[in-house]
Parts: sequence; C-alpha cells; structure tokens
Amino acid sequence: MSTPFNAAAAAYGNASRLISDQAGGKLTAPAASPSGADFGQMLADQLSGIVETGQRSDQVSVDMINGKANVVDVVTALAETESAMETMVTVRDRVISAYEEIMRMPI
Repeated sequence: MSTPFNAAAAAYGNASRLISDQAGGKLTAPAASPSGADFGQMLADQLSGIVETGQRSDQVSVDMINGKANVVDVVTALAETESAMETMVTVRDRVISAYEEIMRMPI
C-alpha cells in the first residue's frame, strides 16, 4: 500500500516522463495545422504547467515544515493545484467522451 506522498511523487514522475518523451520526440504527433497551434502540444504545455504547480505546492509545504512559509501560502498553493488538476480531469473526460462519440458514428 502506498502513501499519498508516494502516489503524488509517482504521478509527478509519470507526468514528467510523458512531457520529456513528447519534447524528446519519442511520441509522434501530427503536424501543426497552418491555422493554429498543435492540440497535442497545447495539452503537453498544460500538463507541464500542472506538474509545475504541483511541484510548487510541494515546495511550499516543505517550506512550511521548515518554518519558511505560513499556512496561508500552503492553502493557496494546494487550492491552485487542486483547481489545475480538476481542470485537467475535466478536459480528459471531455476528450474521452468525444472519442467515444466519434467511435459510435456510422461509417
């Protein structure tokens, strides 16, 4: 059984690995359309931002333990992380729903 800290560390590690794979060219994405930004790149950027927000939250928590931050800073950082995660989960759910809808379309 893993602790919440280990689960969070594993999640950050997995997200970081996915971002590194995308940046390193290990994952292939379709070429960007001339009319706008690449959707895959936009998702990778947002995921990177969420990982950074989580890492900032962790750092503020460690700073509070060490006496360098106050409770308000920790609560604010955790609220920002929670909001970012909820947004990403909502986007994921909508993408999955759209994919399922497309798969149900007759050919």
